[in-house]
Amino acid sequence: QVHLVESGGGSIQAGGSLRLSCAVSGYTHTINYVAWFRQAPGKEREQVARVLFGIPSARDTYYLESVKGRFIISQDTAINSVYLQMNTLEPEDTAMYYCAARKRDGGALWMPESYRYWGQGTQVTVSS
Repeated sequence: QVHLVESGGGSIQAGGSLRLSCAVSGYTHTINYVAWFRQAPGKEREQVARVLFGIPSARDTYYLESVKGRFIISQDTAINSVYLQMNTLEPEDTAMYYCAARKRDGGALWMPESYRYWGQGTQVTVSS
């Protein structure tokens, strides 16, 4: 079992920054990717960013096109934490943000269904 706990969400004005944190614990050797997803009301859950977990200098990252250049995913392998630095936030970024972990035998990297473990979510609200 793997447990994920998010923190760092909140309400902010457009143009501001927030940093989300995801603490990963449990059988972390069974997972390979950790991703941030978001879901806005009435919309499908979408992958915002992902990183190859446990590799300090991992360059295997992905970003949703609309967040490229604004968001940065990173990790601290010493404490099994993954972060999402969100800069120049826009009202369109308003959503519930989830941290998720994919088992090594999981499916397609971009699909929410491929991620076995999920955090409880943290709300991000960006006002104009």
